[in-house]
Amino acid sequence: HVQLVESGGGLVQPGGSLRLSCIASGSFFSTNDMGWYRQAPGKQRELVATATWGGSTNYIDSVKGRFTISRDNAKNMVYLQLDSLKPEDTAVYFCNLKNYFTSTQYRDYWGQGTQVTVSS
Repeated sequence: HVQLVESGGGLVQPGGSLRLSCIASGSFFSTNDMGWYRQAPGKQRELVATATWGGSTNYIDSVKGRFTISRDNAKNMVYLQLDSLKPEDTAVYFCNLKNYFTSTQYRDYWGQGTQVTVSS
C-alpha cells in the first residue's frame, strides 16, 4: 500500500508564492516518477510537472519559468515551488507517484489534494 500526503496549499495574492510538499510512504520501487497535477472547478485534472527518479523534469507550458519541481529521494518527498502565481493557477493540487513494475507499466497513486487559491 502506498500513501501520499500533501501539504502547503493556501490562499495567496497574485504574484505571490507557495511551496507544496508531498511525502510518500509504503511499498514502492525506487525507480518511480513523482509529479503534481491540478484540477480547477469544472475542468479536467491536468499534469503540472513531473520529476523522474534520476532528476529529469517536465512542465506544462503555462507554468514554465514560474513553478519548480524537485524531489528528495532519500526522504521520498517531492516539492513544487509556485512563484508568480496567477488567478488561473487556482486549483486543487494532487501529488502523484507512478510505481513502475516494468519499463513501461506502472500503477498510479494519488494524494488527497491540497487547495491553492490565488486571489486579491
